[in-house]
Amino acid sequence: MAPWAGAMIPGRIFSASPHTLLEGMVLWSPSIRAGLKPSQLLPQQAPSRPLSVGYMNCAKHQELPGKKPLSEKKLKRHFVDRRRVLVRAGNGGSGASCFHSEPRKEFGGPDGGDGGSGGHVILRVDQQVRSLSSVLSLYQGFHGEDGGRKNCSGRGGATLYIRVPVGTLVKEGSETVAELSHPGDEYIAALGGAGGKGNRFFLANDNRAPAMYTPGEPGQERVLLLELKTVAHAGLVGFPNAGKSSLLRAISNAKPTVASYPFTTLNPHIGIVHYADHQQVAVADIPGIVRGAHQNRGLGLSFLRHIERCLFLLFVVDLSLPEPWAQVEDLKYELEKHKEGLSQRPHEIIANKMDLPQARANLPRLQAHLGQEVIALSALTGENLEQLLLRVKVLHDACVEAERGQGRQPLRW
Repeated sequence: MAPWAGAMIPGRIFSASPHTLLEGMVLWSPSIRAGLKPSQLLPQQAPSRPLSVGYMNCAKHQELPGKKPLSEKKLKRHFVDRRRVLVRAGNGGSGASCFHSEPRKEFGGPDGGDGGSGGHVILRVDQQVRSLSSVLSLYQGFHGEDGGRKNCSGRGGATLYIRVPVGTLVKEGSETVAELSHPGDEYIAALGGAGGKGNRFFLANDNRAPAMYTPGEPGQERVLLLELKTVAHAGLVGFPNAGKSSLLRAISNAKPTVASYPFTTLNPHIGIVHYADHQQVAVADIPGIVRGAHQNRGLGLSFLRHIERCLFLLFVVDLSLPEPWAQVEDLKYELEKHKEGLSQRPHEIIANKMDLPQARANLPRLQAHLGQEVIALSALTGENLEQLLLRVKVLHDACVEAERGQGRQPLRW
């Protein structure tokens, strides 16, 4: 009798089906059984019922470990538009001081190689990155290796790339040193140290056996302030609860949070509007601006700077409020106080919430006070969205032609 014949077989090796064995077991067939000894065969009698039904049922309800997708609220907490970064490039490797030695060649001379250069730290624009949340507060570049014998130079340190989003400003102190506005733009944040020289470098006619060498230079160290300015073709500007997020959801695939209370949008959202000729226009939903925003009231300066990079603006007005024309005047005043000439950019005025009865009564008064036509629509019902989309395309094409006329490459999405 085999030593395992009387032992108890653990029930967990059996599945819920008596004819199926788990991974790692062999499915027996008559041909296989023919070549085995009687002592090597499993017992002929199969269990009358599954031995591990309870175990298998529990396993069915166990979920595989893994990351759960972040909700919209949690994603907004991870949005970062400012980051202070300490960057240190790699140090250069030291040169070597040694002399060649082999049989019958006692005085081979110096053969110490040079050290490798330290690696640079480079900021690179990646279109897949949307905020500075993935940027760390400290980066250390790779050091170069020391020189070796036989005139072998040390390996240089690899370049360390930091991925940043489009529209990142790089500041050192109060000075702006770089503006990364297009995908693929790069800026050398810290230069790697030069490698040291080995004693072979100092060989001369009057010094046939130099023993001196130089150490590697330390890498550059800088403290930089990265500031993100949302880059989009159009910017939705308005007071809180004017319906900017609802409008962005209606014309694009963006899904910003929408609620009946103000300040539901705490971070800029960018939606892409697709047209029939495969043209794409990026529209940014800027968080609500309040009176006195240029004095840093409310969200203030934290989000006024996101409007600076937009080619044209879309002023969203709540038409259901009394005196809606005052909203346009206040918005232009805040923009002009923040940056001179910002309110004079190409723009269009959108009168939202036309689905409310009091809004239709205010529309003629709004046009009379402004002296211009406005786009009256309802982001909730989709009324008159076609006129807005046509106007957005006209403004986009005009701004792109103006950018090319000034010798600048227009933004592409």
